[in-house]
Amino acid sequence: MNIDLDILSPVHQINDKVFDEQGLKVFIKRDDLIHSIISGNKWRKLKYLLKAAQTANKNHLVTFGGAYSNHLLATAAAAAKFGFKTTGFVRGEDVENDTLFLCRLHGMNLLFVDREGYRDKQALFNKYFMDDADAFFIDEGGASAEGAKGCSELVDELTETYDHIFCACGTGTTAAGIINGLIAHQLPTQFNAVPVLKNGGFLKDEIDKFLIAPAPYQLHTDYHFGGYAKVNDELIAFVKTFVAKTGIVIEPVYTGKMLYAIYDLASQSYFKPGSRILAIHSGGIWGLLGMKAKF
Repeated sequence: MNIDLDILSPVHQINDKVFDEQGLKVFIKRDDLIHSIISGNKWRKLKYLLKAAQTANKNHLVTFGGAYSNHLLATAAAAAKFGFKTTGFVRGEDVENDTLFLCRLHGMNLLFVDREGYRDKQALFNKYFMDDADAFFIDEGGASAEGAKGCSELVDELTETYDHIFCACGTGTTAAGIINGLIAHQLPTQFNAVPVLKNGGFLKDEIDKFLIAPAPYQLHTDYHFGGYAKVNDELIAFVKTFVAKTGIVIEPVYTGKMLYAIYDLASQSYFKPGSRILAIHSGGIWGLLGMKAKF
């Protein structure tokens, strides 16, 4: 089976008074439109991992995530579409929620693991699947060189040049891939990663290990709102306002924090007047399922 999706990821302009006042042109690449579930960087990171599994004649994908993991759901959906079976190790206590329901609906077997045991994912894989010749390890979030390769293809699709590209950053794979794409195309664009977890400076090491060559980029580490999947009233209000004004659905775990950073930096005159800025919508809107009570 050919493992591929028809990419529909247009670029739309975002109009706002704060951008007009600063003389900025801000755009968003709609990777959320790639697929209803296997969307955004989730597909880009999985694409070459699935191809690698297929080449190795492995038909059982084994991966990892939290109880509301977009990666688990995307992997389950991709496996169903392309003929794999799946197992997902879920961090934490045995729970039921909408995301896990959708994972099971797509055929994923779920194994719940305490947080201490979850830390060593390779050991978990070895414990349960060492003797399964069909099993293929996929790290949490699809973090891998293959994932970075898939994300680099985003740059191939760009028809305009931008002064800045922004994306949310959780594992560093997407960031590394986009930077690699900028290097390959010899573009002068400044890449900006917005870590969505506290003390995100460590992500520099994670990004650097997947780069094809050294390259400058900027980490904006002040927009985590307390940590991974942490939010406050200000962030929730921003997400609600953005969706109501643009019709573009975002969530507060990844894309919401990244877009908040762009608006905040613009209000501080961070960008040179006339700058063209591209935000990457990395999909994951199913993350809203775990945030309903916050709205």
